[in-house]
Amino acid sequence: MTAQLTFDGEWRAAVTDDPLPIAPRFTGTSVDVVQYADVKERERWLLGTFGSQDWLWDTPDVFRFDPAGRNLVGAEFQLPGETASAEDAARVPVTPAARPGGLRADEARDFRHEITTVLCRAPGDTVLTCLRDLEVLDEPLEARIGIAPDVALLVQHGTVVGWSLTDPVRYLTTTFADPDPGPPSPEARRLLTECLDLTTEPVLEDVEDGDPVALARLRAADE
Repeated sequence: MTAQLTFDGEWRAAVTDDPLPIAPRFTGTSVDVVQYADVKERERWLLGTFGSQDWLWDTPDVFRFDPAGRNLVGAEFQLPGETASAEDAARVPVTPAARPGGLRADEARDFRHEITTVLCRAPGDTVLTCLRDLEVLDEPLEARIGIAPDVALLVQHGTVVGWSLTDPVRYLTTTFADPDPGPPSPEARRLLTECLDLTTEPVLEDVEDGDPVALARLRAADE
């Protein structure tokens, strides 16, 4: 089992036995494993921790660690703009299974971790997998580290090459709100898939081009 992970810039963290007990928030454009409730709380969270964070005009993936124990206390992931073809998405491996685990930074210093570039959607959007690039699919995954409920880091050769969110419809919410703990309805599942279709390629291109069929789908989803 992978005991040490490498992030961008050769920044490293050890895998622990303590995943975050925080339900992710899926806003449609990001997945946030955090507990802050507003902008001011987020600012205090950033000031009181270290790691990778966003800056003006720069939006890397965010991993924040507490200075005292150097343990992971939260993360924010951006959904990439490019969507893999169904053929490529079908190549996403189902093994190994996610192993629950936290992270402990090797040293208390900031770093930058680039966002993923391609989104792979499982049938029915039961899993969203975001990868550094499609070359990741050319080799097996070494591990999946479940850092929070249904959120896993994908590891290849000891390096973090992506992340995944299982059953994303369960975690739909707005930026500063926790998701509804109740089970999602079948209609919510259908609408999630429709909205993801409309906001990712290739349907997104039809929407932007004013294609009548795509615009009709957009209006129906909005209603």
